Amino acid sequence: MKIVTRDLVAQVSAAATQNPRLRQNYNLHPSDESRCHRLLNAIEPGSYIRPHRHLDPEKAEAFILLSGTLGVVTFTDDGDVAGTVLLSHASGNLAVDIPHGVYHTALSLEPGTVFFETKAGPYLPLKENEIFRKAPKENDPQVTSFVLYLQSLFD
Repeated sequence: MKIVTRDLVAQVSAAATQNPRLRQNYNLHPSDESRCHRLLNAIEPGSYIRPHRHLDPEKAEAFILLSGTLGVVTFTDDGDVAGTVLLSHASGNLAVDIPHGVYHTALSLEPGTVFFETKAGPYLPLKENEIFRKAPKENDPQVTSFVLYLQSLFD
């Protein structure tokens, strides 16, 4: 049995601050080939997860907030913001379940943000039609302004 403790959450969060991507995963599942992926996802403000979707009907994703504040943004196929959800213990919103086929991203709005993520495996790289083309690639110079735009959705 694996137990998620406050100390483990703090360790994964600290590792995210040292990672150039400002993110750190801690997998609870044994391998990328596992049929069910369960992981801690630590993400710091300024990090960037390029919006994407999973077209496989079995690849819905769920996020459960453990610490910090997480903004979740969904988009229409045309690139407009479809919705936002603020996950925080103060707001009372603690989890989201994102259906397959929905473009989405998540961003940290507070240092020390960690969420539990689960989705179907195995891990497969995103296909071209699963990547949100209107958002910059991870190392693109426009990422900073896009992240600021996403953050402004929660001001």
